[in-house]
Amino acid sequence: MTPADRGAAVADDEATSTVIRAFDVIASLALLTREGQGASATDVARALGRERSHVSRTLAALADQDVVARDSGRRYRLSWAWYTAAEDLVDRRLRLEGLSVLDELAATTGEAVFLGVLRGDTTVTIVESVPAVSRMIGTWVGRAYPAFCSDAGQAVLWDAPDDEVRAVFAATAFESEGPRAPRSVDDFLTRLHAARDRGYTIVDEEAEAGLYSVAAPVWDFRGEVVAAVQVVGERAALQPRTAALADACLTAAATLSTRLGHGIH
Repeated sequence: MTPADRGAAVADDEATSTVIRAFDVIASLALLTREGQGASATDVARALGRERSHVSRTLAALADQDVVARDSGRRYRLSWAWYTAAEDLVDRRLRLEGLSVLDELAATTGEAVFLGVLRGDTTVTIVESVPAVSRMIGTWVGRAYPAFCSDAGQAVLWDAPDDEVRAVFAATAFESEGPRAPRSVDDFLTRLHAARDRGYTIVDEEAEAGLYSVAAPVWDFRGEVVAAVQVVGERAALQPRTAALADACLTAAATLSTRLGHGIH
């Protein structure tokens, strides 16, 4: 590695650390200030188990960006701009943490695994891990697919009420090459309700013939579903292993959710 490469690597590591520190501070502040009262740097540091001086510097930087507001008593609250900042930080954290989680899931299952998010009425893969033994060719990163029949579609809409789901698919043509795809929003909702009862989703030949997947939702520190972890492959190979693959997928989704601050008190 050249000096320039080492310098770039160090810069990347520092940028990653900065994003993670900022994310953790915002997540902690959101939890500490749920009742409307501010939290001090000491409160946040204690909650995170970190040095107060480090947390104080991060809070000061966030205040400079109007992400948090500081009152005369030096107590902090999330500002009007925090939601936009949170969206950005969650997206970055998903990408930073998602690959390591997916790599472990791919190693455990021996199958191609993906992390998808909702964009309009489509899902888009933002991270993937495809083991060498998989016969999947090409990459899905950045590619959009109709959410009503995609491997991630039900999972990314896991916490959406029925009227919100109907709004998402208001202009959607329910047309798919998959022989088992939903043919209407009511059909999709029936499958979504069944998946919630089951605890994970099964998408069986909905995108295309012979394709099978299980998926689980990923939650962030706000208690919102922001992505879905999916195991995808040939129906003949995956269907007999549904229970085991679902357990692995749920574990991976829970791990990633925890890294996004979900369930931290």
